[in-house]
Amino acid sequence: MKILPLHRDLILYLRKRKLEKKFNKQSSFLERDLSYPSLEVELLEPKHFRIFSFRIDRKYRAIFIFHSASTIEIFDINNHYR
Repeated sequence: MKILPLHRDLILYLRKRKLEKKFNKQSSFLERDLSYPSLEVELLEPKHFRIFSFRIDRKYRAIFIFHSASTIEIFDINNHYR
C-alpha cells in the first residue's frame, strides 16, 4: 500500500500537536497491513462514500480514501472526541 504525501496543513497540524512520531509509526503499519490491530481501521458513515479512518493515538484519527487498490490519500486528521 502506498500513502500519498500529506498536504502541508496536515503536516502543520501534526507538528503543532506533537503527533509526527506517532503518525509515522501508524502510517507505516497502514502501508504494510490495513488490519494491523492498533490501527483500528473503520469504514465511516455513510458507508457508500467509502471513507475510512485509522487511529493515530487514543485521541486522534486520520481520515483517508483509496485512490486505487494500492494507493491511499489521507485528507484529514482530527480529534476523535470533538
